[in-house]
Formats: sequence, C-alpha cells, structure tokens
Amino acid sequence: MAALSDQLLVFAILAYTLAMLAYAVEYSFGTRSLVNRVATRSLVSVGAGSSPEAPVSPVQPVQPDVPAEPVDPVRTAALAGRAALALTLLGWALHLGCVVTRGLAAHRVPWGNMYEFVLAACLVGATAWLLVLGRRPALRPLGLFVTLALVLLLGIDGMLLYTKIVPLAPALNSYWLKIHVTAAIIASGTFLVGFAAAAMTLVRTGYDAGKTRFPYPLGARMPAADALERITFRIHAFAFPIWTFAVICGAIWAEAAWGRYWGWDPKETWSFIAWVCYAGYLHARATPSVKRTVATWIAVLGWVAMMVNLFGVNLFIAGLHSYAGVK
Repeated sequence: MAALSDQLLVFAILAYTLAMLAYAVEYSFGTRSLVNRVATRSLVSVGAGSSPEAPVSPVQPVQPDVPAEPVDPVRTAALAGRAALALTLLGWALHLGCVVTRGLAAHRVPWGNMYEFVLAACLVGATAWLLVLGRRPALRPLGLFVTLALVLLLGIDGMLLYTKIVPLAPALNSYWLKIHVTAAIIASGTFLVGFAAAAMTLVRTGYDAGKTRFPYPLGARMPAADALERITFRIHAFAFPIWTFAVICGAIWAEAAWGRYWGWDPKETWSFIAWVCYAGYLHARATPSVKRTVATWIAVLGWVAMMVNLFGVNLFIAGLHSYAGVK
C-alpha cells in the first residue's frame, strides 16, 4: 500500500500538470484572449470599411491544392477547457487514492507528519477548486493558477518532504490529531484556492487600471475583477471559522499535553499571525472606507503567513511542534 501511494502521487502530479497545460491553452486562446480580440477587431474593421453597394462575391469552391482551413482557436480553447476539467478530476481521483492508501498502509489517519499534511491539504485544495468550478464555470481560467500551486506544492512534498511510514510520535497519538489537524488541513487547503483568487483579483484590477508591467497583462484573460473579488471573499469567509476552530483545538490539546493553553511557541505564534491576517481581511472587506484592493492584499499576506507557518517553522525553527518528520 505504501508503494502504491507513492506511485499514485506521481501519477496525480502528472495529471495535474497536464491539466495545467490544458488550462494554459484555454487561457491563451479563449474568448477573452488578446489573440481573439485582435482578430475580432480586424474582422469588424474590414466589414466596416466595405461599401454597402458593393456586390457580394460568391463563395468560391475550394481548390484541391488549397490547404485545409486553419484550426479555430475558440474551438481549440473550448476543447482544452473540457480536457483541463477532465484531467483535474483524474488528478483528484489519483490524489484521493494516494491519501487513502497512505492511511491504509499506516493504519491511522494519514496526516501524522509534514509530508502527509501537505498531501492532505492539497487534496482539500483540489476539492475546493472543483466545487468552486462546479458553481462558477466562468471562473475556469483561474484553474491555471490553482493547478500550478498544486503541482508546485506536491512536487516539493514528494521530492523534499517525503517521509516513510513510521508510528506516530507519542505526543501525536491522541484523538485531537483527528480534530485539530483535520481542521487545519481543511482550512489550509481552502485558503490555497482563496489565495489564487486573491492574487488574480489584484492582477485583473491592475490590468483594468492600465498597468502594463508583469504580471498585470495576465489580467486580460481573467474574469472580471468583481467576480474574482467576490469568490475570494466567499472562500475566506468559509475557511476562516474552520481555521479559528483549529487554533482553539490546538490550544486545548496543548493544555492536555503540556499543561498550558498558550506558550507562544513558534507554531502557535505564526498560527495566530495568520489568524490575525485573515481576520483583518474579513474586517477590511466589511468596512466601506477600505478599498477592496487593500483588503485583498491583506488576504495575500495571510497566505504568506500560512506558508511561513508551514515551511519556515517546520523546517528552520525549533519548537515544541517539531513533528514534521523531515530529515
């Protein structure tokens, strides 16, 4: 089962990578792309410049030596979009199989170390993205950046954070592992999709404001900034109470394990910093005097704090939460 889990991870990363490439094709040649807008303007200008009294030339038959008509980029983009969705679903199924077989091999919940945590959090992120896509198909261009994040995180996880299955550390052998860590995984995976939406909101807003330096031109292919901003808020509004619950459960577990609810351990500190950032985002989003762009930047800052909490604290800072298992 452990070997099967490792193999399924490789195939899941491959499927997500192919999905990312398919999203990129749709992103580049979709109906919002610069290529199609230029082509449309050219057709309109040609039609506008023609004389109304000019006779319409009959359609000439295709000569045998004339090459086949070029591929329609809009149709290609539509096919690529459907392929991207199918490949994302395939990657999700392989990813789910990877996590399940890891748990069966370990005979416990498969999030007892950093490798397993990232694996599970990315699965939640992929699930959250599919749910968003099911309700908002117009947001499909965002899939390019969600799958990019999944490929990067899972690649780092498999190459640098991989840990063989070992028994849980005594301090983790508690029912709180199923409560506290599960809540943290759900919140982290959901925040991943929220971060992608927030980042693209800023890119699209910058493009609408006329900014031309990278990465703002990428906004030309994104949905409207208002739509991206609304989905950013909804994702964070859903994930924030779960993260709050995870922090509270962690404090209760700390009291049972170490005799105190809070000790400003590095993991506790950065969890609280992330919580403050996301609370600040929701408060700023609900305050009319605060610009939506400023609030969205706070959401991005929250994700930065989450990454420091995940990678910086686990790998570079010693503390009581030293259960990453990375050697």
